[in-house]
Amino acid sequence: MSDGNLMFRPASELAAIVRAGELSARELVQCSLDRIEELNPTLNAFVQVDAERALATADQIHADDPRPFAGVPIAIKNNRPVKGLRLTYGCSLMADYVPDYDHNVTRRLRDAGFVIVGTTTLPEYGILPTSEARLFGPTRNPWDLQRTPGGSSGGAAAAVAAGIVPVAHGNDGGGSVRIPAACCGLVGLKPTRGRISPAPELGDSSLGIDGVLTRTVADTAAILDVLAGYELGDATWAPPPPEPFATAASREPAKLRLAATTLPPVPDATVDPACAQAVEDAAELLRSLGHEVVEVEPPWQQQELRRLFGAVFSSHVALSIAYSGMVGGREPTAEDMEPMSWAIFSMAQKLNAVEGIAAAVRLQAFARQLITFLAPYDGLLTPALAERPLPLGTLDTAAPDPMSSFTRSGIFTPFTPVLNASGQPGISIPLYEGEDGLPLGVQLVGQPAGEGALLALAATLEAAQPWAHRRAPMAEGVLDRD
Repeated sequence: MSDGNLMFRPASELAAIVRAGELSARELVQCSLDRIEELNPTLNAFVQVDAERALATADQIHADDPRPFAGVPIAIKNNRPVKGLRLTYGCSLMADYVPDYDHNVTRRLRDAGFVIVGTTTLPEYGILPTSEARLFGPTRNPWDLQRTPGGSSGGAAAAVAAGIVPVAHGNDGGGSVRIPAACCGLVGLKPTRGRISPAPELGDSSLGIDGVLTRTVADTAAILDVLAGYELGDATWAPPPPEPFATAASREPAKLRLAATTLPPVPDATVDPACAQAVEDAAELLRSLGHEVVEVEPPWQQQELRRLFGAVFSSHVALSIAYSGMVGGREPTAEDMEPMSWAIFSMAQKLNAVEGIAAAVRLQAFARQLITFLAPYDGLLTPALAERPLPLGTLDTAAPDPMSSFTRSGIFTPFTPVLNASGQPGISIPLYEGEDGLPLGVQLVGQPAGEGALLALAATLEAAQPWAHRRAPMAEGVLDRD
């Protein structure tokens, strides 16, 4: 096998190769580092590369290492602490901040044997579904260098799609794992709320949760087994699964009754015909596999929903901005950030405590309504995106009306934030390719705490319509890098 092919192998296979002594962990990690050196100047997917420590860690891993992912390189999104590496949140106030501790997900990934090769880019404060932070410059999509890889886990998705790492960490507060997965032809799962602890900084999180970008459902399931579980001091957590997620994902699902829709939760969004067709084709594929698929219109086309989610999401962003000011040692000002971030921060500061809590409560009421509507079904099928991956520069955070870009982002990604509000698991899978040659994904939604059944369904579709063999042109050295 050539070095160029290694990073396209599933993480579980790479770990098995190291465990069998066919390849050393150092050789595997060096391959990833070589790919970073070759491709990152064009992609701009990494904030910091930690080559020396990665190789030193790899040298401590031997063929008899029992950990499930011993020796496999991984990258961490640059909004989770990695001890000794810069933590920026994509903002200038934290540009030089270096934490002295690991986040829960960082520690769990290390404990599973993963070797951290660096940290990946995101939009400022993780706000947008593109990755073009002023601090870093644009991150490019390996399928088309003039388009976004999505966001906010855009650097992570670009790195996996380009074959730099086999898997990468991300997180999802409004679609930030599922969106870049759809843009880059990857698998992206948002787990059930509370499945993965936000420790040590938070006791729980009402919208955001961590996850990974992978090429296969099996890798996603196995890594969820690594990341899932209670941490001391958690205020809330999801119930433990009845069996490992990897086991559930390998089980053939019984006949399911599924709902499907192309009705966007954002009333003024228009679904691209290719995205709508992907849902129709996926529905037919599911029927051919013995499942019932029923067209529905969920009760989510409400302007009030958009306002409530915006208020709650803005409060989360404002907390991140306030934290960056604390790290930076002073009160944040407009000059410290992109105009859109400042506009969101200013808007959130105008909410009083009662208004903020009321918005969260009303959003929970909507979530209960949606979950009740979907209760008769084993899952829901939707487009992953309403549009093809956007050209770079489409969402301008310095536009004359910077909030217009925030509003525009919802037109691009209307189907993902609603699951952050409801807490349900959702997964984006790259079931098809468009006529434009770009990945064309669909989203599957599961019942609360139903990741096992959701992963099993996704794995069935993967077996029927395989995608892991597809490679972005840049990964094959086809795209012009000028």
